[in-house]
Amino acid sequence: MIRPIDPRLAAYTLALLAALPWCVNQAAAQTARPVEASSAFSAERLARIDGVLQQYVDNGELAGAVALVLRDGQPVYERAVGWSDREAGRRMSTNNIFRIASQTKALTSVVVLSLMEEGRLNLNDPVSRFIPEFDSTTVMERGETGSRVVPARRRITIRDLLTHTAGISYGTQPQVADAYGQQGLGPAAGFGWYTADKDEPVCDTMERLASVPFVAQPGEQWVYGYNTDVLGCVAERVAGMPLDQLIRTRITGPLGMRDTHFFLPSEQRERLVAVYASGTDGKAVRAPEGPRGQGSYVDGPRRNFAGGAGLLSTAGDYARFLEMIRNGGELDGVRILAPRTVQLMTTNQVGTLHSANGLGFGLGFETTDRYGANGMNSIGSFGWGGAYGSAYRVDPQAGLTLVLMINQLPNSTDIGQKFPTMVYQALIEP
Repeated sequence: MIRPIDPRLAAYTLALLAALPWCVNQAAAQTARPVEASSAFSAERLARIDGVLQQYVDNGELAGAVALVLRDGQPVYERAVGWSDREAGRRMSTNNIFRIASQTKALTSVVVLSLMEEGRLNLNDPVSRFIPEFDSTTVMERGETGSRVVPARRRITIRDLLTHTAGISYGTQPQVADAYGQQGLGPAAGFGWYTADKDEPVCDTMERLASVPFVAQPGEQWVYGYNTDVLGCVAERVAGMPLDQLIRTRITGPLGMRDTHFFLPSEQRERLVAVYASGTDGKAVRAPEGPRGQGSYVDGPRRNFAGGAGLLSTAGDYARFLEMIRNGGELDGVRILAPRTVQLMTTNQVGTLHSANGLGFGLGFETTDRYGANGMNSIGSFGWGGAYGSAYRVDPQAGLTLVLMINQLPNSTDIGQKFPTMVYQALIEP
C-alpha cells in the first residue's frame, strides 16, 4: 500500500531544494553567486565597497572578510577578500565558516519563542519554573560605603532574559568578577561568554551561574551577559532535548542551513576561518590557541551548547535565517514563527533602558527607533553582531539584509560601522 506523503516531510524537502542555490560546494565557492542587477543600487557606488574591504586587507588591519547584501531576497553584492588562513595560504571564499558568537542569540531566541507559540512556556514565566536554582537570586548593590549582596526583589522571567533586563552580566564588573571566577565563569574562563571548552552540559553551567550575585535588579537595567545561555538551558528543559538538536530541527534543518553548527564536523576543518587579533599597531596577528583565540570548535568536548555565543555559520546561511525573519517568520514555504511573534522580536520592548538615543531592544534584536540613531538604516530596522567582529542588519523598509563576517578578536577596526554606510550610499532608490 502506498502511504500518503507527510506534509511536514514534503515542506522540509521543498525547503532543502529551495536552499540549494545557497549551498555551494567548496570548489565553486571561490567565486560568488551570480549577483542580481538592481535598479535600486548604483553599480558604480556598490563597487566602492570592493576597494574599502580590500584596503583593510592590504593595510594588514584584517586578514579577510566575507560580505553579503540581499535586496528582496536576491543577492546584490557578495565578496570574499583576503585570507581564511593567512599562514596556511588559504584564500577567503564565500562559503568559509566563521565563529558567529553573539549572533547565536537570535537563533536561540527564535527557539524559545517557537516553544511559546506551542503553549509550552510564557514570556512572564519565572526562570525558576525550569531551572529551580534561579528561585532565589541575589544582586550585588553598590553604595556609598561599598558593595553588598542583597536578595533580588523579584524572580527573573523569560521576558527579562530575552530583553537582557535580568541584571545578568558576563562577570566583567570588578564587584562580581571573583564570584564568577569561583564558578568557572566570567573573564576567568576565556572571555566569559566562551563555553566551548567546557566538558559539561550547558544546564550544569547555568545552574552554577544562579549562585553568583548579579549586577542589577530584574527589569531595572539593560545588562548584556549570559541571559541567552540561560534561555538555552530553559529550551532544553522544556523540549527535553539538547539545544543543538532543537536549533537543527526547528531552524537550520527546515531552512536548509547546512553549514550552521555548534561544533564543526572534522571534515570541514579547512573551511573554518582562523582567528586573528588587532595588535597594538592595529595590524592583524594570528590569535593563539585556546579560549582566547582559536577555540575548541573542532576538537573540543562538544558537550556545552552555548545559546548565547556558540554557533558557527557562513554568510549565506545566516542571511537565510535573517530573510526568514524579514519575511515575517516564513521562507520558501516553511514557516518558523508567526508574523506577530516576529513583530514582538523586532519591536523595542525596553523603552530607554538600552539607549536614550533612538535604539531599543526587542526579544533578541537591537532595534532602530529613530532615523540616524544607527547610521542610515530605516526606522524599524534591527540587527546585532558577534564578539569576533561579525555584524548584520535587516532593513524591512528597504528590503535589505546585510551580513559582514570576520573573525578578529579583539577587533580595533571600524569596518563593522563602515560596511553598512558603504551599502546605503549605493542605494539610490528611496
